[in-house]
This record gives sequence, C-alpha cells and structure tokens, in this order.
Amino acid sequence: MAVDPLLQGLVAGFAAEAQEVCQKVTMDLLDLERGVLDTDGLTKAYQRLGRYLHTLKGSAASLGLQDLSEIAHKLEDALAPLRATVQQMPRQVVDVLLHGLDIFMLRVHAHADGRGDSLPDYTVALAQLVTEAPPPEQPAALAPPAPAAPAASAAPAAPAVVKPATKPPSPATVTAAATMTSSLDGSRDETHVSESEGAGWRVSSRQVTTLMREVERLREVRLRMEERSRELERVVTLLARQGLLAETAEARTLLSGVGRAMRSDGEETADVVDALEEGLKAITTRPVRTILEPLQRMARDLSRQLGKEARLSVVGAEVSLDRRLLEKLNGALVHLLRNAVDHGLETPSEREKTGKHHEGALTLRIEQQGNLLFLESSDDGRGIDVKGVRQAAENRGVANPEELARMNDNQIRDLIFRPGFSTRTDVTDTSGRGVGLDAVRAAVETLQGRIEVASTLGQGTRFMLTLPVELGSSPVLVVRVFDQMMGLPMLAVEATQLTKMSALRVTRRRAQLEYQGQMLPVVDLGSRLGLRAAHMPSEGQPLMVISAGGKRVALAVDAVVGDRDLVIRPLPAEVRDVPAYQGAATLSRGELMLILRPSWLVSEPATLAPSTPQHRRALVVDDSLTARALHRAMLEAGGFTVHLASSGARALERLQTDSYDVVICDLEMEEMDGEQFIRTVRERPETRDLPVILVSTYESGRERGRAAGADDFLSKRDCAEGQLLKVVLDVMSRRGGRS
Repeated sequence: MAVDPLLQGLVAGFAAEAQEVCQKVTMDLLDLERGVLDTDGLTKAYQRLGRYLHTLKGSAASLGLQDLSEIAHKLEDALAPLRATVQQMPRQVVDVLLHGLDIFMLRVHAHADGRGDSLPDYTVALAQLVTEAPPPEQPAALAPPAPAAPAASAAPAAPAVVKPATKPPSPATVTAAATMTSSLDGSRDETHVSESEGAGWRVSSRQVTTLMREVERLREVRLRMEERSRELERVVTLLARQGLLAETAEARTLLSGVGRAMRSDGEETADVVDALEEGLKAITTRPVRTILEPLQRMARDLSRQLGKEARLSVVGAEVSLDRRLLEKLNGALVHLLRNAVDHGLETPSEREKTGKHHEGALTLRIEQQGNLLFLESSDDGRGIDVKGVRQAAENRGVANPEELARMNDNQIRDLIFRPGFSTRTDVTDTSGRGVGLDAVRAAVETLQGRIEVASTLGQGTRFMLTLPVELGSSPVLVVRVFDQMMGLPMLAVEATQLTKMSALRVTRRRAQLEYQGQMLPVVDLGSRLGLRAAHMPSEGQPLMVISAGGKRVALAVDAVVGDRDLVIRPLPAEVRDVPAYQGAATLSRGELMLILRPSWLVSEPATLAPSTPQHRRALVVDDSLTARALHRAMLEAGGFTVHLASSGARALERLQTDSYDVVICDLEMEEMDGEQFIRTVRERPETRDLPVILVSTYESGRERGRAAGADDFLSKRDCAEGQLLKVVLDVMSRRGGRS
C-alpha cells in the first residue's frame, strides 16, 4: 500500500511517535505480566494501554495507513475483555500483544522508508499474529478477518514480514544485537537534527563538536568578564581609600559605571551561554532510558527462551548523555545483560533450593559525577566460579598453567574479558563462541573508559564501567589549600559547614565529625595531597561532607572559593589512571585547575600522621598545562617544593636564579625540545651535575635522552602508574652517591 506523497513527510514523524508509544505499551505489558501492580495500578495500566492503542489506530488512519489502523484495532479488541475484568495479564496474551506490536512497527518503518508497496497484504500480518493461538480461556478477539485465509494461502509468493517459530526470537533482541554490532565496530559520524514537522538537517558530528567548543570559549569569556568586573570594583575601592575623594570622584564615577555595565553584559552573556548550551544538549543528548527501557523486553524474552525468570530494574534512567556515546554503549549493555541471564542467573528451581526468590534480579544503575559516568550492571545469580574460570582458561588456551598459577582471584576473574574465553563447552544461540565480554572491554576502552568486575560465589556479580563524558559544563566547587586551587564535583558535595570543635571527636591520631547520627572521618585535604603534615581542623575552618560510592568523609580545606560552571576535560590517556584526579578545567584567567575524584577522597581513612617536610626543590618543564599540574601534584605529595616552566628557555632562566635538586623535562616541546635543553644544562658548569629526568610519550626518546645526558627516562604511562616519584628519588640518590 503506497502512501500519498503529500503525507510521506508526516509518516516519518509518525514512525518516531509510534516507536515511543509502542515502548510505553511494552513496559505496561511487562508490568501486567509480572503481577507487581495493585488493583488501582492494574486499572490505570489498562486505561493507558487502551489510550495508547487508540492513539496508534487514530494516527495511522489519519495518514491513510489502513493496515496499521486495523492491526491496532485488533490489539484493542484483544485487550478489551481484560480491561473489563482488571486482572493480571496471562503470559500467552502478553506474547500475542508483543508479537502484534513487532508486526506493527515493522510495517511502520517500511512505510516511513517508502517501502509500503513491497509489503504483503496486511491481512497476512493479522493471520501471522495468531499463528500461536492463545489458550481456550483467552479472548479470541485477534482472530483474523474473513479475507485472511485466501491471502494467507498466497503468502508463499509474497515476501513474509514475520514467520514466528515455536519459540519466536525476540525482534527486540535481534534489533539490540544488530545495534550492538554496529556500536562495537564503529559509529556513523552524523547527527540528525529534526524539526517537529518531520523535516531536518543532516550534519557532521564534527560540526556540532566545533560549535560546542565555541560555546565553551564563550563561557570562558564570560568568566573573564566577571573577573574584570571584580578587578574594577577593587580599583574603585582602592581609589576611595587614597583619601583623594574630590580629585578621584570623576574617575570613580566613570569606573563604577563601567563596572555596572560589565556586570549587566556578563549576566546577558551568561543567559546566552546557558541557552546555547541547553540547545546543544537538546540536540546532541537523549535520556539513557531510551536505550535501557528496550532492554526490559530483551531480558524477558531471553530468560523465557532459557527457561529462567528475571526482572530488570533501572536506576538513573533520566540521565541525559551524548547520543554517540549511547549508541556505542548500547551494544556493551546488551552483552552484559545476555551474559547475566545466560551465565549468571539460575533456573527458578535452582534458586528456590538455595533460598532465593524464583525470579532473578538484574539491575542497571547510571550515575554521572562531573565529567565521569558510572554504569553498573549487577545480578543476584550464582556468581563467578574462580576454579571454573581457571580451568576454562587453561582448556581454551587463554592462559598457560604457569601464568594461571601466579594469578590471584581478581586476576582470574579478569580472564573473562580475554578474547576467546567462554566457560561453555557447547555453542548455543546465546553463548559459547568466546565472543562477548572481550567485545565489551574493547568498546569501553574505545570510549577511553575502564571496566571492572566484582563477584561473590552464590550471591551474584557486578560489572562497573567508568567513562569520561565531554558534553557541556558541570557545577564545580572551587576550594583552596595553601595557594593550590582544586575543584570538587558539586554532585559529590553533600553539605558544607564551618568547624565547631564541640562537634568533633578527637583521638591521638584521628578526628571524626558527628553528622546526622554518624561519625565521619575528617580528612585534611592538604595532607591528603601531600602538601603538609596532617592536622586537626581549627574552629571556623571550612568542612565539606563528601559522598561517593556509599562512603562519606568530612573534608577540611583552607578556604571555599565558590562554585563555578566549568567544562571538565578528561586527562590525557597517558595519565588518566592517576587515582586522585578525574579531569581538569580552565579558570577565567587561563589557569589549569585539577578536579579531584570523590572516590579517591573517601577511599582511605584520615590518620593524623606526619608527612615528609618540604625541603627538596624540583623544576618541572613541560609545555602542557595538564602535564605540569600532574607532575607537580605527584612531586608535592612526596614532599617537594615544585616550580614550573612552560618552555626550555624559561627553565634555563629559572636555573640562573634558583637552585633545584632535580629537573623533570618533557622531550617534545616547541622552540627548544628536551634534548636541546639537557645538552645546554650539561654545558653549564653550575648545572652540569644537576639530576635531569626526561619524560616522553614515545619510547624512542629513551636513547635520545641518554645520548643528550639525561639521568633517566620515563614514559607518560610510567608517570600515570605512579613511578615518577620513585625514579626521582632514585636518580637523586645516585647523583648524591657520586658526589
């Protein structure tokens, strides 16, 4: 059946609407099948289903899509008897209705793509809808109309739309698997920006990203305007303090007017930036639920296919993320859920024997903190059998016996991510080919994230994914320790208060804060960063309650500077594994500020132990703001006073006026690279014996550095793994031994 060309544009819009409505119908059907609703909930669910199906029928009829209207009408008829009795929906009826929705959406997409003429007669689809007849007590409203028989007899000559088998594979599962494949193999570099009329533009994601960068630049300009406005206020105040009120009256009035105008312009700029950012988010993001809710159907169909029962719960589905990220994540989530149902969950009888509920619990949890996304997939199944994994790895040649003998339990569990690994000895429709979790890890690493697994035998398994998110700004609380400015994601800051000594419980080596009936360990941020010896907070010192991963600490800082909306950039790949920091942001004057990772702050209890006094001096030479800041943080944690230089020339100037115990220099720099810098240092008598360590992304720089006279060499990854301080101390020890 061809669609009127004048209506073809509207059909595309109807397809998007129908997809959303069918997803809502699916969710209600799953709730009705599970029996989780009370009488009032049942009534409302049936009412919603009636409205949804009626909407589909009316919208399809208005566009001249008679086949779709008729299918929706038959689905309404099947629902009517159950609406009248308001009862839990039998599983067989749910099967028929879900199958009917699949047929409906297949034909919707065919019409939207202009392939309506190639579809078989819709009465064939209605006949297929009841290929598996419901039991006798089930309403017979889905019986095909009279013309269905002759049309069905002619079906072999026409291309079939759906041909259900005894246990029909879930179209949702097939769709998810197809999405998974495309997600893991790469995504399209295009973004569709649609209008309500159905028309739209096809733009490159690079164009959208470029626009996002310009908005970020505009936000930084606004921050600079705020800073300039504050500077003007300080100038006016300074003039007023000079005592020359009459002589400076005109200047102060002029400056005050300029300051007011700048504040007004800054507020308007802020409104424009916010509007642009919200518009970009609306275009480039969508709620996570759009990929999570369809997985409910997949989990149901797969568990039925395997003779199991499972319920999927989703927490944090309203978080909005970059569409491209969601597309790439979809395949990984499909793999994790299929793995949980197939390998993790036991059959109902097995679960009841161990005292568990016959229905397995699957949970997907999403949380975003600043520029980090945390995604957790868990089940309450049998857990990972370490002995079984060890044996399967040896049998499949994933690892040799000697390697396995050296591994602890956590390392053995990580073998499930190796290519070719599977604990199955036979190949089924869902597993056994050794392709699955290795693809998940590859997809996560492609997104510059990481995946971890935790499991307890007999209790279940958790997969934790951590991914950087680059879209938009995030609220950050800026704090100060000494002269160090650090950022904290606002989502992790539960409360702020000034220290009251009466609320503290202090022992010889530990302090605790009484907060909401709990005793929280007090962490001195300066000590945690290695900037000073730990000490108890003083009366009136700012304390912040930091929450992460179910843990809380009271963080003591020297000052709270204020909150800012900042774009948090992921750290470079070479140093992304530094546990203390989750990213970096640029302040109004261009200074780089590191953003602390809340999970790191709460990971260790605070102890009032002395730290190494700062008496050693280091010079860090690098043209990367991020690298300079990270090297500085690591060295300061080891008790060094650190100075920074952004170029080799600037470093040579510092060496003429200051003395240092060690220099850490980047190899790849403009104007004067690290090799030239070291040769110059070695030529000068006063710095000839100064320990110099060369840092480079490339291993090829090792020999170049040695030839130039470097004492040691570190790759950026070595630095990320925490080896910088160890190598620095070793080099200083060797140099000291020579002298």
